[in-house]
Amino acid sequence: MRLFVAGDIIGKPGRRALRYMLKQYRQVVDLVIVNVENAAGGFGITKKVYEELKSMGVDLMTSGNHIWDNKEVFGFIDEVDDLLRPANYPDGVPGRGYGIFEKSGVKFVLINLMGRSLLDSNLDNPFKTFDRIYQEVSKETNIILVDFHAETTSEKWAFGIYADGRASLVYGTHTHVPTADQIVLKHGTGYITDVGMSGCWYSAIGMKPKEAIERFLTGIPQKYQVEEQEDVVFNGILVEIDPFTGKTTAIERLQRYIKREELLGVL
Repeated sequence: MRLFVAGDIIGKPGRRALRYMLKQYRQVVDLVIVNVENAAGGFGITKKVYEELKSMGVDLMTSGNHIWDNKEVFGFIDEVDDLLRPANYPDGVPGRGYGIFEKSGVKFVLINLMGRSLLDSNLDNPFKTFDRIYQEVSKETNIILVDFHAETTSEKWAFGIYADGRASLVYGTHTHVPTADQIVLKHGTGYITDVGMSGCWYSAIGMKPKEAIERFLTGIPQKYQVEEQEDVVFNGILVEIDPFTGKTTAIERLQRYIKREELLGVL
C-alpha cells in the first residue's frame, strides 16, 4: 500500500502546489491524505475548498487547532466522513476524529490527534485517546495511520515511540517546517516529526512576513494574510506499508520547489 501524505496546505498557493504534485503522483499511489486546517485563505476550510481538494484526487483530510477558524465548517463537517478533526476534542464537538476506511480492497484506520504541549491543555490526553481508539479499531485492521498535530518535537517523538508497533504510521503536522528524521521505528511504525507545509516558501510559514516580523518586534497581535506573490514549495512524504503485517517498509520525504510560472494554468 503506497501513501502520499501532504502536510499543512496554506491557502491558494498550497492548493496549487498540491494539484501540481498530484498530476505526477496520483496514479502511482493508492491513498492521498492531506492536512487542510489552513487550506482556505490560511485559516480553516470551506465547503468550496473541500470540494476542490476532492476533485484533485484527495482521499482523506485531517486538521488541527485551526479547523474551526472558518465557521463555515460547522455547516458541513458532520455531513462528510472524510474530513477529520482531532479525536481528543471533548465529547459533543462536531465532526469525527477517526474512521475505518477501505481503498483498493485494503481496510485501514486514520486517526487525527492533537498534542497539548504549548497548544490546548483542555484537550483530552492524546496518548490515552489513542489507546481507546486502538483497542476498538485494531479488531478490524492492523493498518493504523496517525496525524499527530502538535507543537513540540518532544511530544511528537514520545508519541511515536509510544505507538510503535501499534500504529503503522505516525506523522507530525502543525509547525509547517519539515524535519529530516523520517525513520521506520524499532517495531515497524513509520515516523516523521513534521511533514512540513505547502505554500509560498519565502514567507513566515506561509504568511506574509511583514505582520509576523511586526509582532516579533512589538509583541502586538497582527492580522496575518497568506503570502501569494512568491514561488512555492511542496512538502510531503511517500510511505510504503505492507498490507499483511501493517508495518511500514519505507518512508521518504518529498520536497519540491516550484516556480510561479510553472503553476500557470493550475487552479
